[in-house]
Amino acid sequence: MADFHQSGVITTLHRLGNNGVERLESELLRYSRERPVALVLPCLMSELRGDGLKGIVDVLRSVHYLRQIVVSLSGTDDRSEYEEMRRFWEGVTTLDGAPPVLLWNSGPRVQALYQRLRDEGLDPGQSGKGRSTWLAYGYVLATNVSRVIAVHDCDIRDYHREMLARLCYPTANPNLHYEFAKGYYARVTDRLYGRVTRLFVTPLLRAMKSVIGSVPLLDFLDSFRYPLAGECSMTTDQARMNRIPADWGLEVGMLAEVFRNCSLKRICQVELSDNYDHKHQDLSDADASRGLHRMVVDIASSLIRNLASYGVEFDAGFLNTLTAAYVRTAQDAIASYNDDALLNGLQFDRHEEEVAVETFTRALRAAGLGFVRDPLGVPQIPNWNRVTSALPEFLDELRESVETDASASL
Repeated sequence: MADFHQSGVITTLHRLGNNGVERLESELLRYSRERPVALVLPCLMSELRGDGLKGIVDVLRSVHYLRQIVVSLSGTDDRSEYEEMRRFWEGVTTLDGAPPVLLWNSGPRVQALYQRLRDEGLDPGQSGKGRSTWLAYGYVLATNVSRVIAVHDCDIRDYHREMLARLCYPTANPNLHYEFAKGYYARVTDRLYGRVTRLFVTPLLRAMKSVIGSVPLLDFLDSFRYPLAGECSMTTDQARMNRIPADWGLEVGMLAEVFRNCSLKRICQVELSDNYDHKHQDLSDADASRGLHRMVVDIASSLIRNLASYGVEFDAGFLNTLTAAYVRTAQDAIASYNDDALLNGLQFDRHEEEVAVETFTRALRAAGLGFVRDPLGVPQIPNWNRVTSALPEFLDELRESVETDASASL
């Protein structure tokens, strides 16, 4: 059983006991009349061969309160693979009996829409999870069917109905008034996972607070138990107004936008499960263009630029101080995790943890120096309010493109 401790500046909704997923789903079905829910699933074609997606599809066949399911497919420009993915979802239906909508990011119609945005000066960014998720938000907004959007990854290995129900509940329940909910969970098997959160994000946030002092954005981010979780739910108003990065800075960038656009009383984090397992990325300590090394560069870049927007000054001297503070904080964290693992009989390779911190330190310096050279960096994807202001008909064109792709495959 989880603790019930409230800490930080946002509300934490814990998993206290096991009261049954049936109760949650029954209430969500009732709330769907007033707050219909869309589930957005950013998905790579390669995940069709993985060991997570099949379990997710099997579970969703028994979920009946969702008004929309939008699978945003990336990683293939082959129509036969697009159709293979469509067939893979057979048997999954929404509350109204409709099949999932498959949004083909690499298809010619969607690619033409991306080019139209670029021509208008609205760069949708590079291909990746951020852009895939953003476009799915656009499709949900275009249909004007749902009032809540839930998002999760497609590589979850231990997916179950309660996880989804708990993710949707805070924003779908009209009596709770939350506009954004972030999922969290433990990442433990026979060892501790979640290296980027444990050894980079949390130590960096606390190192920043020790160097800079109290900054509301830092206090906000440090309130989340798992800020890099890919699972969240939000109102469609939040999906419409928030700008997000296209790269691995997606989760941190999204939280920064929520902080900017939403009252703290309307934000919560919700415990989804006792444990969670998904695909583990390689550290890639020797190659900054891959794996966790690349991920940390993007996360650090997003965090630095968001702090700069609140007046925090970054120069080479400050970066040196911050790097030293981060290394000390991360090393102290390793000692704490070592003791925790020892008490619980978990495997713990202290050398591997130290190598991870050394890799993340190089990534932090690369991100900081990149900001010093180019403070603006790669722009975030424009929010949907700006897109519809510049191109009022764009959402209708997106909906028509998606539906044309679907009908052409029948």
